[in-house]
Amino acid sequence: MLCLSAKGILPRVDAAIFADTGWEPKKVYEHLDRLEREVAAPAGIPILRVTSGGIREDALDPHHRFASMPLYILNQDGGNGMSRRQCTGEYKRKPIKKKVREILGHPYPSRVPKGVFVEQWVGISTDEFHRAKDADVQYMRNRHPLIEMDWSRADCIRYLTSLGLADTPKSSCLGCPFHGNAQWRGIRDASPAEWADVVEFDAAIREGNARANAAGHRLLGQAYLHRSRVPLSEAPIDHVTAAEWAALQQESGAPDAAELEVGVVDGCSPWACRGEHPEPVRDDFGLTA
Repeated sequence: MLCLSAKGILPRVDAAIFADTGWEPKKVYEHLDRLEREVAAPAGIPILRVTSGGIREDALDPHHRFASMPLYILNQDGGNGMSRRQCTGEYKRKPIKKKVREILGHPYPSRVPKGVFVEQWVGISTDEFHRAKDADVQYMRNRHPLIEMDWSRADCIRYLTSLGLADTPKSSCLGCPFHGNAQWRGIRDASPAEWADVVEFDAAIREGNARANAAGHRLLGQAYLHRSRVPLSEAPIDHVTAAEWAALQQESGAPDAAELEVGVVDGCSPWACRGEHPEPVRDDFGLTA
């Protein structure tokens, strides 16, 4: 959407916002720098980087309040569950809302007057139209330009390729439990240091987050980053799932792609988490003013 706006295909946005969890892959930060240098700056579009802190450090800090990640839980009775997903709200939506209030001239705790709002573009394509949702505050109104243009994920990839941006990485935390096997393999095979980081984190959160443990609220089970509920270093990430195969078929434009069950697309969107999962839960951009 930033490229479409910078090229004049979509209206020029006043700003783009990147919510940084502090734990994105190195290639995401490198790509963001390139977009800022080669696309946004020449078009006069500022990229505003906002943050609520570092999600990795917060999870392991016994003195820091932590918005829980959706970890896979192996209960004491052998049953499966998941911890509540609060990280999107805390590390994505919260800092974006704070910045939007500043842009509007009404920082918290002042009230944003009725009728004052930003139009926020959310990059959902036609493949995931069911994830298109309204914002949860009156001073932000969501719009979905890709759906309006009838663009699929494949259309987006073709457009980025035409701009020399075919290697655009997916934005999400390195240790997001909603990664599919392909993304876990990508980290392991392309970035040994980042793989060592997530393996270490996976082991560190086995008993839950540090603050809860320090307060005596121990997890009744064990927590894992991989849905197999085994240590990440031992998880079956080399297995190509049916959902992964379907996604590959769809991206390649295979004729029978529509007949396949398309699975979750890796990535983290503030208003459309792509990793919503049906398992039981323990105990839940561009701007134009």
